[in-house]
Amino acid sequence: MTREIAVVAFAQTAHRRTSDELSEVEMLMPVLHEVLDRTGLKTSDIGFTCSGSSDYLAGRAFSFTLALDGVGAWPPIAESHVEMDGAWALYEAWTKLLTGEADTALVYAYGKSSPGSVRDVLTRQLDPYYLAPLWPDSVALAALQAQALIDAGETDEPALAAVAARSRAAAEDNPHAQLRGPVPHGEYAVRPLRTGDCPPVGDGAAAVILAAGDRARELCARPAWIRGIDHRIEAHGLGVRDLTDSPSTRLAAERAGAFERPVDTAELHAPFTAQEIVLRKALRLGDAVDVNPSGGALAAHPIMAAGLIRIGEAAARIHRGSSGRALAHATSGPCLQQNLVAVLEGDSR
Repeated sequence: MTREIAVVAFAQTAHRRTSDELSEVEMLMPVLHEVLDRTGLKTSDIGFTCSGSSDYLAGRAFSFTLALDGVGAWPPIAESHVEMDGAWALYEAWTKLLTGEADTALVYAYGKSSPGSVRDVLTRQLDPYYLAPLWPDSVALAALQAQALIDAGETDEPALAAVAARSRAAAEDNPHAQLRGPVPHGEYAVRPLRTGDCPPVGDGAAAVILAAGDRARELCARPAWIRGIDHRIEAHGLGVRDLTDSPSTRLAAERAGAFERPVDTAELHAPFTAQEIVLRKALRLGDAVDVNPSGGALAAHPIMAAGLIRIGEAAARIHRGSSGRALAHATSGPCLQQNLVAVLEGDSR
């Protein structure tokens, strides 16, 4: 990389089960104002804008164009959109800044899951010929992955419950989390996953600002420099994959430089408890690493924004000085199909 690029600001909503009284634009605007205020920038100062959202989730085509009302119609902006989690929008913005065509970028993502059945909506990601017609929903597929791990001797139900308990306990210190405190024992959602092993359904949005080189140092006292970022994908067919492992996560981490030096913090986008087991192994995370100090996706999971939030939470810890080198992970698709890994560092003190 020829340019240093950093996350210089991060903001997110207080994630909620429902936000019926708000449109996507109304939910998003306070976040955009907050992230700009953190840097003192105006919309006209931003060189590139990129967003992540889902038309399927919104229930209408080109829904992202309405969200641009929250950014502002004037002056005209250089803008792009990905039908993916906002972490992939950040990747596009990062490449844009690498070219030198812009020095700053605004990245945002949002999702309102409450109006419909998320479990049914996510079936549209599946292979349309062989798998989707069977209508296996996202929780059922995650349960298959969890059972595969149990059958392989890599985890058990008490270990999964411990992951959920640790995440909810960590979320006690996160004012934006949707769920906090003790995990109710709960009924089985789909065996072997109980309700506490699954992410909450909720609405939310997040935004970050990227800046390059000296511009980043002007805008932030301690920028979170992106030392490496990469994303990879597994085969679309679940039947040809080993669900107990995530080679794409491992490869993305290797290409991002995650294994060159230890990290002290990892924000993992693991919507289900069993997926944290898979990711810890793929990313070679030991007990010394603070995993999901924000509570992670088990505490708040606004679809299309949860991955970007992992990067933002990792960057915020670097901004505060509570982390020196952090790893952030985002996923999309069933059973960790697509995976992005970013490595963030603060300046040495």
